[in-house]
Amino acid sequence: MAVRGASILVVDDTTVNQVLLRALLEKEGFQVEVADSASEAIAHVIKRAPDLVLLDVMMPEVNGFEACRQLQKLPTMRDVPIIFITALDDRQSKIKGLQTGAVDYITKPFARDEVLARINVHLNLRTARLQLLQEDKMAALGQLVAGLAHEINNPISFIHGNLQHTQDYTHNLMALIDAYGAAYPEPPESVRQCAEDIDLAFLREDLPQMMQSMTAGTKRIRDIVRALRLFARLEEADCKAIDLHESLESCLLFLNHRLVPRKEFPAIEIVRQYDVELPQVTCYAGALNQALMNVIVNAIDALEDKIQEGGELNFQPNLKITTHSISDSSVEISIADNGIGMSETVRSRVFEQFYTTKIMGRGAGLGLSVAQQIIEEQHKGKLLCSSTLGQGSEFQIQLPLTQTSV
Repeated sequence: MAVRGASILVVDDTTVNQVLLRALLEKEGFQVEVADSASEAIAHVIKRAPDLVLLDVMMPEVNGFEACRQLQKLPTMRDVPIIFITALDDRQSKIKGLQTGAVDYITKPFARDEVLARINVHLNLRTARLQLLQEDKMAALGQLVAGLAHEINNPISFIHGNLQHTQDYTHNLMALIDAYGAAYPEPPESVRQCAEDIDLAFLREDLPQMMQSMTAGTKRIRDIVRALRLFARLEEADCKAIDLHESLESCLLFLNHRLVPRKEFPAIEIVRQYDVELPQVTCYAGALNQALMNVIVNAIDALEDKIQEGGELNFQPNLKITTHSISDSSVEISIADNGIGMSETVRSRVFEQFYTTKIMGRGAGLGLSVAQQIIEEQHKGKLLCSSTLGQGSEFQIQLPLTQTSV
């Protein structure tokens, strides 16, 4: 399967080879950067890591074998495949290249079909490896969250359950004090002094408010635990009927640290327009949670990019989430932001594997691609995108209410 949109770094000191490979790869939809030497390649990689490197063996100053060693020392290159391109066809050179860390060899003169086949094989292997790593991370996260939710839920349930009794007892004690005051309007000096020392008037006013605050606090923790349990369905493999609003809220809870005001960013306003009559959707809950999370993260990234650009005075970032039925058999979730937006060129490629316009460290360009795969291939739905550069983007997730094969 061809991996359009992947970025490839060609490291070759021969201009003819650079031009030939660039023309061949760009025609197939790859993003291509070129470097003349190992030092220039390292400078490229530090700025932005590619998805694959084509590295010439015979270069002046630093040969390809040493360049491969230097590149692999960089943290961002740990999972990036390196393919040697060379006129050397002897067995020892190939073994040395593979021992150095390269994954394959392409010999000169280039054969178009061979070059593309080898590149696509290793890009697809990298995609599969990264997706497995992501699935493992999400499954581990789900197990961790489920464990934490269980450990938190037991003591907080005990506290929450006893708070109502504590409020009742407090109310009874206050009633006793009132009855005593009515029976003995002129209490002994020792009782009067004690009431003054403990500031009984303030205590009577503040204690009920304190109990209400404690009750509200434990309720909030119980709500968080419930959301954690919902999100922890990541490891579940079976189809089941779920409340999409609960899934959305659990994702927002996990991303709350990016929604609240921070040093560099103002708070992101969440605008919810939920259809209260939205039916439940039968789906793979864990996978769908991951897709929703990826789309929301992408929207937050777009908002932060616009804030960092600083072009709009008093910019108020907001994320609008809308749900509604679009037919008797399907529903739609809309996730819209007023962030940086996309040009039509970027929008048309936004679901391509490895395609990203984000700075290094912000992701490998798999988030929206994975979301599309989960929604369209696994759930037979649709993931659509519309965007206006400088104004924001909207992602529409359309899902059938039931899955044909469970």
